[in-house]
Amino acid sequence: MSETILVASLYLGLSVFYLLLLPGGVYLYLQKRWYVASSIERLFMYFLVFFCFPGLLLLSPFLNFRPQRRV
Repeated sequence: MSETILVASLYLGLSVFYLLLLPGGVYLYLQKRWYVASSIERLFMYFLVFFCFPGLLLLSPFLNFRPQRRV
């Protein structure tokens, strides 16, 4: 019984990390570096988007990724 709870909590923790926390960090990283990244860094960004794609789809309705308005 305790092993089942341990495995279930491990799966829940890993799924929260993969679907919410890691994509949130990727969004923050992309927002800070998108317009100043080199070509190698941009390749790494594309890999992160590909790797975290399900979580990015889950977070996308709640995040605004548009550039700031010029004043």
